[in-house]
Amino acid sequence: MSILVSLLLGAFACAPVSAQSNVTVMGGVDAFAGSLKNSGDRQHTTVLGSGGMTTSWFGFKGSEDLGGGLRAEFYLTGFFQTDTGASGRFAGDNMFSRDANVALAGNFGRIQVGRASAPSFLPNILFNPFGDSFTFSPLVLHSYVPTGQFGARTWASTNAGDSGWSNHVVYTTPGWNGLRASVHYQAGEKAGDSDKNNVAISALYSKDKLALSAFVHRVRDSNPNPGGPIIDATRAPVNYASLDEQRAWFLGASYDFKVIKLYGTWQRTVNEAAGVEGLRDRTASAGFAIPAGPGAILFDVADTRRSGTVFGAQRSRRTASLGYDYRLSKRTDLYSVAMGDRITGLPTAMSYGLGVRHSF
Repeated sequence: MSILVSLLLGAFACAPVSAQSNVTVMGGVDAFAGSLKNSGDRQHTTVLGSGGMTTSWFGFKGSEDLGGGLRAEFYLTGFFQTDTGASGRFAGDNMFSRDANVALAGNFGRIQVGRASAPSFLPNILFNPFGDSFTFSPLVLHSYVPTGQFGARTWASTNAGDSGWSNHVVYTTPGWNGLRASVHYQAGEKAGDSDKNNVAISALYSKDKLALSAFVHRVRDSNPNPGGPIIDATRAPVNYASLDEQRAWFLGASYDFKVIKLYGTWQRTVNEAAGVEGLRDRTASAGFAIPAGPGAILFDVADTRRSGTVFGAQRSRRTASLGYDYRLSKRTDLYSVAMGDRITGLPTAMSYGLGVRHSF
């Protein structure tokens, strides 16, 4: 942290008074009609839902030229539900749970402070063909979305600490030949318990047709509001609430052959409860996007193998989605998706959706 403070003070010291600024309004609206059922659910749910391919969101970003190559930047963005108009991704979600941060950027890189994407988020959404779909992307579902009712999950997500981190400091290096790396720190803000925090390192490489990503994290605090369990509140039949630390390792890659773009990821997570290893996950995914007419055919499959003392014998979850994304313009598209989901010992469940997405 002393390095980040020194960089921050140095950036202030070299900044002149003159400045130019701008503010942009931005967001995306996504709605779909369909039928949803996860493996283990008793019945299908017919929905007019929000966020089939992208969670609906709105917000503002701005920057100010401080001179000498130094810029001040900010992001204030939040989620909403298109079907009801409710704020947030779920009841009780913070207004600006997507972004609420300010940053200084220059030749030294970028220092950002406030709520922002978790280090696991971009690697997950950039390296699967369904992007940031929390409804139909198999990889994103395994990483962030539990199944079953709150407090009685049939399957908990593999990544701890949500897709966004609060109280978050990020230092990102300048770009070098397509490579950038970031150091992440989340203050747990627990009096007398300075070890209750989250730390991570992430990297992203993109040049020509090849893209690569990696991250490692250690999570001990929940999000967006600290204080809850890092994985899930369920205590029976699996005591997910007892897990208090997660270590994760992730690798992702994509290659665009023009006639087909391939995606692949691998992740390992180890979760501890009171210092004893309680849950282990290994998740792999593979997919492709094939240009077809004005859109693309999308396919992805994710497989998670889970075991550990709080879970019992190894079980697996496999989810696969097939869809078509039809581009009406640069900002508007129509999509249709069919998804199958199966957990060991439970019947396969199918979900379907037809939706429209517009960005502004």
